[in-house]
Amino acid sequence: MDRNLGMDFVRATEAAALSAGRWVGKGDRHAVDQAACEAMRRALSDIDMRGVVVIGEGERDEAPMLYIGEELGTGNGYRVQIAVDPVEGTNLVANGMPGAISVVAAAIEGEGRLLHAPDIYMDKLVVGPAAKGAVDITLPPRMNLKVIAKSLGKEIQDLTVGMLDRPRHEQLIREIRSAGARIRLVSDGDLSLALEALDPNGEIDVLMGIGGAPEGVLSAAAALCMGGEMQARLVFRNEQERERARQLLGTDDVDRVLTLEDLAWGNVVFVATGITGGNLLGGVRYTGWGAITHSVVMRSRSGTIRWLTTHHHFHHDPRY
Repeated sequence: MDRNLGMDFVRATEAAALSAGRWVGKGDRHAVDQAACEAMRRALSDIDMRGVVVIGEGERDEAPMLYIGEELGTGNGYRVQIAVDPVEGTNLVANGMPGAISVVAAAIEGEGRLLHAPDIYMDKLVVGPAAKGAVDITLPPRMNLKVIAKSLGKEIQDLTVGMLDRPRHEQLIREIRSAGARIRLVSDGDLSLALEALDPNGEIDVLMGIGGAPEGVLSAAAALCMGGEMQARLVFRNEQERERARQLLGTDDVDRVLTLEDLAWGNVVFVATGITGGNLLGGVRYTGWGAITHSVVMRSRSGTIRWLTTHHHFHHDPRY
């Protein structure tokens, strides 16, 4: 991945965050999403690349922009696979709650790859570098917690498991509590939990449970850049979803465990900007002269992770 593309992509997440940030706490989730999508699309369209959206806001008939298959960029430069989530946590922004971020991941075709995941559910297991190679999503939670604790030099009672607060996780929650580990439940945004699990300084030790498959691919891109591990399994609610997965993945074996290499491979970049403040990224703060944003830019090839604080001076008329 060209190192300049990483900075180009962070301008896109900053633009989305700055636009969505105007709608924090105003109760209009559709306005949040539209503002972020429009701003991100404008920024991505200015980049010298031949980009195609592989993870987006939906199919072409469902989304006015940033739909799967949409071509972005100037038409010059590398051909790039792009995964976008203009607002991870739309409800969080609309309700003025913490933890919402704007995200882009990308891979240059021929040098890297992102899974073209269908917009269905995915069972996920994400850990940081210390527990890489120790976990197995097919094992009971208690066994995975035991090996994670050993890898981190902790007792199970000192572990914190992050997951979405959903009725489907009732049994998983019982098993984790029975093992003695702590749990952090969030209403939206398991991608943010994955980032915390991957960060050695994060408050989450492991992400478990079922969330969106598109967010799973973005989590995998971050795991690849941060040296962590992710395993996953697609979860189907009906035969239509299963058939859609067969078409996108080009295989009938859609029930197998997906490894990190299946989800994100090779030369990948991951960028995110905070919209409402969370544990890893501060939210957008508006000032008398503009705004301040907090972002992270990661590259798998170099292993570089950059934490950015950017001052945006609106009187210079930036295109946000």
